[in-house]
Formats: sequence, structure tokens, C-alpha cells
Amino acid sequence: MPKALSLISLVLAVVIVVLFLTDAAMGMLGMEQSAPLRAANLLMDLTFVVAGAILILMSWATWRELR
Repeated sequence: MPKALSLISLVLAVVIVVLFLTDAAMGMLGMEQSAPLRAANLLMDLTFVVAGAILILMSWATWRELR
């Protein structure tokens, strides 16, 4: 069960990073209307990307320990 939970958190972290990176990129390219979150705030996007990357690293390390 812990192995499944670490893989689920890894997948969710990747989804978070992709979502917020897409929002930040589209906001910087001037496509605010097409952005997933309407490019609300660049600082928020970057904060969630960093938090998601940290979660990816922690999930990966935990998954490798459980193998």
C-alpha cells in the first residue's frame, strides 16, 4: 500500500507541475485567455511549480526506498 501511495503522489505532483508550468508559459506568451488558470499570478505559478518539484523528488525517493 505505501508503494501505491508514493506512486499516486508522484503522478499528482507531475500533473501539478505541468498545469502550473503551462499556465505560466501561456501567461508570459500573452495567451491569458487560453491558459488553464487564466494566468492569474506568475508568482503563484512558480511557487506551485517549485512545490510540485519538491513533491516529485520526495515521492521518487520514497518509492525507491520501498522497492
